[in-house]
Amino acid sequence: MSVAFPTAQRSVETAERNVRARAVSHRALIAWLLACCALVFAMVVVGGVTRLTHSGLSITEWQPIVGTLPPLDASDWNEAFSKYQATPQFRDVNRAMTLPEFKRIFWWEYFHRLLGRMIGVAFLAPYLWFLVRGRIPRPYAWPLAGIFLLGGMQGAVGWLMVQSGLVDDPRVSQFRLTAHLGLAFAIFAAMLWTALSLAFPRAAQRSTAPARPVRRYAFAVAALVFVMVLSGGLVAGIRAGFAYNTFPLMRGYVVPPEILMLEPWWRNLFWNMATVQFDHRLLAWSLMLAIPLLWWRARRTGNARARSRAAALVAMLAVQVALGIATLLNSVPLALAALHQAGALMVFALAIGVAHAVR
Repeated sequence: MSVAFPTAQRSVETAERNVRARAVSHRALIAWLLACCALVFAMVVVGGVTRLTHSGLSITEWQPIVGTLPPLDASDWNEAFSKYQATPQFRDVNRAMTLPEFKRIFWWEYFHRLLGRMIGVAFLAPYLWFLVRGRIPRPYAWPLAGIFLLGGMQGAVGWLMVQSGLVDDPRVSQFRLTAHLGLAFAIFAAMLWTALSLAFPRAAQRSTAPARPVRRYAFAVAALVFVMVLSGGLVAGIRAGFAYNTFPLMRGYVVPPEILMLEPWWRNLFWNMATVQFDHRLLAWSLMLAIPLLWWRARRTGNARARSRAAALVAMLAVQVALGIATLLNSVPLALAALHQAGALMVFALAIGVAHAVR
């Protein structure tokens, strides 16, 4: 026993050195994926501003290649403006809009689409380079290709969302908006998880790894944050944030009486401002209980990365809740609402980080 123990200890140390060496060799891959995460983060924020400024319907065509160029002269601008004038949003909401005002909303949507194209190039070109040079570990090649396909799907979902506001209703479908937002978060999570897996391979986990129930709980918390994001998409889609601008009560009620006013009852979950906002608040309260509990459980695991990330998650949740309350009380001002959307992605990223640390 006394001889075997040092030998076993040396084997563990050797395995850890090999893991660290592999992580160092993957630094370029990790940096690339984290840079793509940063671009998706910017995309989410710009998308939020585009929605809040009602700019998303200013470009009425989906031209992935030709649309890279904006209008270049007065004739191009007049043509783009005339197409916008045929939309329900112009007829019903912005009938008095002038060409200079149209340009302001056009640029938000244009930059949003241009950023999407940039993300596609920033992901695909390095991926092909790494692949040709044999720098991508075999287990990661197909999952990374799948992430690129999700990015292409995201562009299509974005256009379907815009298209829903170009027919009769000057607002886009809340379901397509929520799908567009949720897919952006899913792509971000997939890239972040892959980067973390390259940086911290599973082989680095030792006997200090937490018990299976803690792992399950961490993944459940990350899933709950994602559901919270989807509920936020519904709030934005039906503009429920402009109603019930009081906290903690909703116009004097814990549960507003009109929460089940629509028939059949399930329609309230998607079309009733009171119900949609109440659900969003309820999920926030749930996270305010679940995330501190995750921090408490992570402290007991002996996993330093899990402890530090869980502590950061608790702090970010406090910031996010404060931003949400401030956004609500001030009737959704642009700056606060954009920060709130950015904060949601930060909370989600930290939840993913904790789940990865305890996997």
